[in-house]
Amino acid sequence: MLRGGDGPPGCVDGELVQQAVRDIGSRFAGATQEGMSLINLANFRAGLERGAPHWVEAAWIVCKVLFFLPPWPLPSALRRWLLRRFGGVVGGGTIIRSGVDIKFPWRLVVGDHVWLGEGVSILNLAPVTIGSHCCISQRAFLCTGSHDFRKESFDLIALPIRIEPGCWLAAQCFVGPGVNVGAESMICAQTVVAGDVPANSVVRGNPATTRRRSVEAPGSRSTEPGR
Repeated sequence: MLRGGDGPPGCVDGELVQQAVRDIGSRFAGATQEGMSLINLANFRAGLERGAPHWVEAAWIVCKVLFFLPPWPLPSALRRWLLRRFGGVVGGGTIIRSGVDIKFPWRLVVGDHVWLGEGVSILNLAPVTIGSHCCISQRAFLCTGSHDFRKESFDLIALPIRIEPGCWLAAQCFVGPGVNVGAESMICAQTVVAGDVPANSVVRGNPATTRRRSVEAPGSRSTEPGR
């Protein structure tokens, strides 16, 4: 535990800090000599093709801060129009609530009558496709990006996500890079999905488990918990 020297309360002795840094560095060096792989972020190079000029990306950030991230309600028609101006493909009747965070609209394809709930985050370093009549509930996270932890250079990995029509991604679920969610499937609240989901499935938990979706007759009371 670091303690201050003769300085004022709350101050940390500079020599103690330097010694702690040296100790950590020596431990890392010893681990490397023993054959353990450690990431070295000084060597990281993203190498990401961003898909648009820097000025377009800067303009999108301004647009997002003004019209998407703030909590005040704005017409979904306006937000659909703005996404299309930045290269997004957005179908008719799509609802976009406040707080939706989209990284690159030019890598987003959304079908007709899709719901994007409050706080939905779409990190689409690679393309994200959402089929028609899908509900993406509050604070769901669609993440196309990851890193190769086996490599010292911590290489970026970006793989597309595809959500087939008629799916429900319930609140605060996580869908990882390269995942395909089959049609008419449900991802339950706070579920972590790292692999493909077959059509007509219900996925729940962390780690996620998958089972066949039950279909009930019209007018019957559903017992399928979404959140």
